[in-house]
Amino acid sequence: MSKSTTVAVIYGGNSPEHSISCISAASIMQQMEQYTVIPIGITKEGGWYLGDGDLDKLSQHGRTLPTVEPVDGRGVALSFDAKRRGEIVYTEGENAGKTAAVVDVVLPVLHGPNGEDGTIQGLFELAGVPYVGCGVVASANSMDKEFTKIVLGSAGLPIGKQVVLRPGTETLEDCHRELLGLPLFVKPARGGSSIGITKVSKWEDLEDAIKIARECDPKVVVEAAVEGREVECGVLEFPDGKIAASEIAEIKLPPADKNKAEGEDSFYDFDTKYLDDVISVDLPADVPAELSDQVRDIAVQAFLAVDAKGLARVDFFLTEEGPIINEINTFPGFTSISMYPQMWIQTGVSYPELISTLIETEISRHKA
Repeated sequence: MSKSTTVAVIYGGNSPEHSISCISAASIMQQMEQYTVIPIGITKEGGWYLGDGDLDKLSQHGRTLPTVEPVDGRGVALSFDAKRRGEIVYTEGENAGKTAAVVDVVLPVLHGPNGEDGTIQGLFELAGVPYVGCGVVASANSMDKEFTKIVLGSAGLPIGKQVVLRPGTETLEDCHRELLGLPLFVKPARGGSSIGITKVSKWEDLEDAIKIARECDPKVVVEAAVEGREVECGVLEFPDGKIAASEIAEIKLPPADKNKAEGEDSFYDFDTKYLDDVISVDLPADVPAELSDQVRDIAVQAFLAVDAKGLARVDFFLTEEGPIINEINTFPGFTSISMYPQMWIQTGVSYPELISTLIETEISRHKA
């Protein structure tokens, strides 16, 4: 098979989700035999380094999470020179200024701040290089929980109640407490993987929860708890422009006393997602076909409302009043066992096909 397309896979990043990104990227690169792959790792400090192609170094062994280590002489950057478009250039050592590779498309396997929030997408735009996934506006709005709801609500889509606490506002006013009620969730406005999120069931715990969220983001959102089943739906754009939704999956949590200390509440937090191995998933979700179709239709509408491209995962609560959108994730976890790939596998798109669809869709966009 000809490897005529060169893809830069970028992973790691200056983000709390650095390690999760590395795991996703390792899994993806192992399925890219038809492409010439240029691995580029970004350290937690923000340095870019050319990978050496040894994917075993990025594999997950038990609970040991991989990291990206700087290597002397392998520092690189993306060229912003229009005459060197798509070039990856060495930035240090005897090869400084020389071309390390020329890529046709970038696959940014990055989660969270500095990877999924529009910042690196802006860099790709300035460099004039095609890249997989959502653009600057869709990434920024979907990363910021305040603006996600503003955009979705303006499009007439179902959303929950929230109050935004900007820097300098330390707690909720009484009217906001009455609006949201208990329990509620306190979240960093711009974050992922449930890092910094606290479920609050007593008002005396609110200020501590706000402080925890502010360790991740000075802007905090406080959301009313929504009673309902938690389901997810993947949205995928194909090379011909078609946008489709996957089968939906239901996340099932254990009772609180099985994974939390006495008196604490169970929710889909970081440990539950990645460490505890206690959640279960129904795929496809055991819901009536009409409700499943409704969720899938709303997921596509949400994708279009935020002006997404490539892919997204839309998370919902199924309530007695109908589906309510919780959030949109513009580059969800992407190992072969992550929910987004699993939903598409259930829908009939294999893991390697999913990866190639994302790449070929972006290439087709630039050929049009």
